[in-house]
Amino acid sequence: VQLVESGGGLVQPGGSVRLSCAASGVSLEYFAIGWFRQAPGKEREGVGCISFWDGNAYYPDSVKGRFTISRDKAKETVYLQMNAVNPEDTAEYYCSARMGSGNICYARTMDYWGKGTPVTVSS
Repeated sequence: VQLVESGGGLVQPGGSVRLSCAASGVSLEYFAIGWFRQAPGKEREGVGCISFWDGNAYYPDSVKGRFTISRDKAKETVYLQMNAVNPEDTAEYYCSARMGSGNICYARTMDYWGKGTPVTVSS
């Protein structure tokens, strides 16, 4: 299983960016996909999780209302839409996958990880 993130870069405060996570080597149909981020000197933090089967997503309060996770079944790709970003959103963003149902993802329970894509929020 390979997960490849893309779409990161420099974003102005208040702007938007969409990250992609493309999977190969497996069908994501029976997986939950989580997005995590890690800023320099900070612990890895979950920013959302989606059940690939039914598309139901969960978000922590820190990003609820600003971030949206979606998926394209045909492309085996999951997206993280980030709106109204601020400098505190600056981090390396990772997608991850675990087998099983539901939309709760803990870093310690994820089976596969991408290598990350950086997002820098700055003017």
